[in-house]
Amino acid sequence: MFTKTKSAVNGPIDTLIGANTVIEGHLRFRGGARIDGMVKGSVTAEEGQPSMLVLSESGRIEGPVRVAQLVINGRIEGAIQADELIDLQPKAHVVGDVRYKALEMHHGAVIEGTLTHLESARPGLKLAVSRDA
Repeated sequence: MFTKTKSAVNGPIDTLIGANTVIEGHLRFRGGARIDGMVKGSVTAEEGQPSMLVLSESGRIEGPVRVAQLVINGRIEGAIQADELIDLQPKAHVVGDVRYKALEMHHGAVIEGTLTHLESARPGLKLAVSRDA
């Protein structure tokens, strides 16, 4: 069922945000995380470490997201960067720009924003695009 790329994160879900939980502020994690509730703020995995974020159908994030691997079946309102893989499940709804290395999008998923493929050694997630002359 899972491809070699998706199984790159070894180990269980280390962080769980329950369906009746609302977090306001920055969420930083390492390893695996699952959000069934709501996060109003940024969600970031520790850079340079394997990480996977799963956003369930009931999950919602209002803010930027940066992780290695991301599986979405809920709603994200904010910029996204998936350094390895983003998997948009059928009920995924993204309002914001998406930067990705690999992308899998299922029928029914919605993106309201631009898609940008990450090139090797690209700079980190930026909320505003700037061009240097």
